[in-house]
Amino acid sequence: MAEAFERKSLTTTGGDRRAPNRAMLRGVGFQDDDFDKPMVGVASLFSDITPCNAHLDRLALKGREGVRAAGGVPQTFGAPTVSDGISMGHLGMRYSLVSREVIADSLETVCGAMNHDGLLAFGGCDKNMPGCVMAMARLNIPSVFVYGGSILPGVGPHGEDVDIVSIFEAVGKRQSNKIDAAELKKVECESCPGHGSCGGMYTANTMASAIEALGLCLPHGASTPAVSAGKEREAFAAGRALVGCIQNNLRPRDLITRKSLENAYTLVLALGGSTNAVLHLMAIAREAGVDWTLADFDRIGAKVPHLADLKPGGKYVMHDLYKAGGTPAVMRALLDAGYLHGDCPTVTGKTIAENLADVRSVFAVPQTVVKPFDAPMFDHGIIVVLHGNLAPEGAVAKVAGLKQRSITGPAKVFDGEEACFQAISARKIVAGDVVVIRGEGPVGGPGMREMLSITGALMGQDLGEVVGLITDGRFSGGTHGLVVGHVSPEAWVGGPLALVKDGDSVTIDADNKALTLNVPDAELAARRAAWVKPPLRVERGVLAKYARLVRSASEGAVTG
Repeated sequence: MAEAFERKSLTTTGGDRRAPNRAMLRGVGFQDDDFDKPMVGVASLFSDITPCNAHLDRLALKGREGVRAAGGVPQTFGAPTVSDGISMGHLGMRYSLVSREVIADSLETVCGAMNHDGLLAFGGCDKNMPGCVMAMARLNIPSVFVYGGSILPGVGPHGEDVDIVSIFEAVGKRQSNKIDAAELKKVECESCPGHGSCGGMYTANTMASAIEALGLCLPHGASTPAVSAGKEREAFAAGRALVGCIQNNLRPRDLITRKSLENAYTLVLALGGSTNAVLHLMAIAREAGVDWTLADFDRIGAKVPHLADLKPGGKYVMHDLYKAGGTPAVMRALLDAGYLHGDCPTVTGKTIAENLADVRSVFAVPQTVVKPFDAPMFDHGIIVVLHGNLAPEGAVAKVAGLKQRSITGPAKVFDGEEACFQAISARKIVAGDVVVIRGEGPVGGPGMREMLSITGALMGQDLGEVVGLITDGRFSGGTHGLVVGHVSPEAWVGGPLALVKDGDSVTIDADNKALTLNVPDAELAARRAAWVKPPLRVERGVLAKYARLVRSASEGAVTG
């Protein structure tokens, strides 16, 4: 941490030479005394294309009020967002992971050009959060993140709670005639009852929880519901906290360390979070200059129990966890049990342990959402890193809630998501198959699509536990089943996945962390000699830029 606070914004506004700069700022409302205050960028990823972000404008206004109240000058600007749920199942999903890089670039561009003294960022959908934090780490100016909050559950046809994954799985049930069109429509209309991010421990809630454990947002930030006065109070308090960070020169790289990354991933594992956390925490670590590899994820995963009975592997949603005390109550339990580093600093100016000092453990009150340490959902390793001749650089699987953690079966190979979905719809996938979807990696997609439509349809047809699925693409945090993603190197650049043929014997063994193509080495060598590298799918635009610059998924699929 630097010894003294220096106003970076004086580069833009200080002295006679900057009179033209000040003139333009006066045109947007600056007063004389504003030039003596810290200048804060308020990044609002508001968008009415998705319920995750549709309320961020009012939260950003509250954040501005907090900045003003603490003696700063807020400047609001926007950044793009992509709705993973809406872009799921078609070529629009190619832009999802790409948007993480675009968001990070956008925030860096504006704050860098303006020489902002600090950054207050508001995000909601999946890639907003890592994108914002990556920019914070790059800029390394005092920063606070505010999560828009989780959506409330809807009410299904039989009075049950439903959410976005319910409708994806209902599609599979309709395909297999388990429900009629009227019930499908009912689930469709109730799955997203208002503003907020998808309700289970999917990618948005996973990354919000990770960011809280990193110390980059206020306590309770990950679990306070989107539609609540508490979320507005948090936004105001975050603005005040940011100015405090500026005054104390507390910056993101002071907070993002190996120890805080361990805290973040520990909370992800305890809550049963998304495999996307591996990709995003790797990217955040890289931007912060912290040495972090797949081996670190595996090391932590080997010892942290899965405690929370949250969707997709369980039955509850984030609102239920909120009622049980929220993320701080879980963190307090983990701290008490020795799983968290309590000395990590946070944006409150206090350490993790100090923030949690007056918080009751989730086990201090009657609740059924979080299981005790002596009777967890699973004792360790709900996210595992696999290696083998199909994944020399690694692959990632989530095994939360699975009864079957291994399978050996014949490969059914599909070049792209659409061909696989057609086969599932035609009921051509049967128990014992190992489905291979390739050409969906960072370069091949391009953009490493999520495939919730695929896994949702398999679950809807009761195939989730009896079919294996392997891809160089990604899976939504809402995915459930024996699925392996992030296979590296990807098929498009010559990874072994490119060599698999229909009928080949393939083994997924999560317990032994192995992903194996059971084909003789000589045969694989012959296939490799005949393989021809394909050209990029796109030649111009943001997808082409991404495909040319992106690194392997084993390195976080970053472009820098």
